[in-house]
Amino acid sequence: MAKNKQNGKDSFEQYYFSLYNERWASLKESFTTEPLYTTFQINDCSPYYLDAASVFASNCLPLKEDSQILDMCAAPGGKSLILASKMDEKSNLVCNERSAERRNRLCAVIKESLPENISNRIQITGNDGSLICKKTDRKFDSILLDAPCSSERHVYNSPKHLEQWTPSRVKNLSFTQWSLLSSAFLSLKDEGYIESRERSGYYVMELKLLRKKLNSDTVLEEGHRKQLKLLDVKRNYESLNESKAAVAEEKKLFPESVYFKTVRSVLTEYAGELLEKSPNEGCAI
Repeated sequence: MAKNKQNGKDSFEQYYFSLYNERWASLKESFTTEPLYTTFQINDCSPYYLDAASVFASNCLPLKEDSQILDMCAAPGGKSLILASKMDEKSNLVCNERSAERRNRLCAVIKESLPENISNRIQITGNDGSLICKKTDRKFDSILLDAPCSSERHVYNSPKHLEQWTPSRVKNLSFTQWSLLSSAFLSLKDEGYIESRERSGYYVMELKLLRKKLNSDTVLEEGHRKQLKLLDVKRNYESLNESKAAVAEEKKLFPESVYFKTVRSVLTEYAGELLEKSPNEGCAI
């Protein structure tokens, strides 16, 4: 007997109510409010209008001097404009977009809204983000991953898309998001780690080198803990000593960059042995 397919408005409501319970009503109300927009413009270049959430996401990624930066899902281009305007004059930005149509729009935005002294340090690519790690060989200092989301606002306000909605849409997108996140992590230089930022109810992944505190809400799938276990190690390392003076002294003796690079290297080579669960045999007294 075939399963009844869950779709449409009732299924949408039931699915998200089961996740958010009493919060769902207020979250749903936010779908009908008008987003905040702002204008990006440099000198006499064409202005670009983008939502404030894109500005927030881009500003979450601190950039250092002389760095290689990747905007992994760059179209339509607003976040790339913010990153490009912030980056050091010795830095370079790769803007990646798999969709040819959206990539053409991205090219136009970069050309029209940035001066040449910035745009000539930008490379636009059309790779599958989930496979970028096979081409980059850990070359990036900073990566912004604003992964495709489930777009509840758009679905809720579109009768056509609301009628077509199914829970499998969310599940499929989660697979896409995970493959992009895994690829981005493997495209970082060896000291890299992941930090997440909430943006309009969902998370934007920043992949950076040794910057700020890791968000403890980052959730890792069991099958990928071997590659990403150093996130937990980083949290443990940061909590070893609450004394700022003592931590500063320790960092002089053993820089964080060396520590994280070492941890990542060891876990890559020996994850199977190190993370194997020990038998529950108690201890001899």
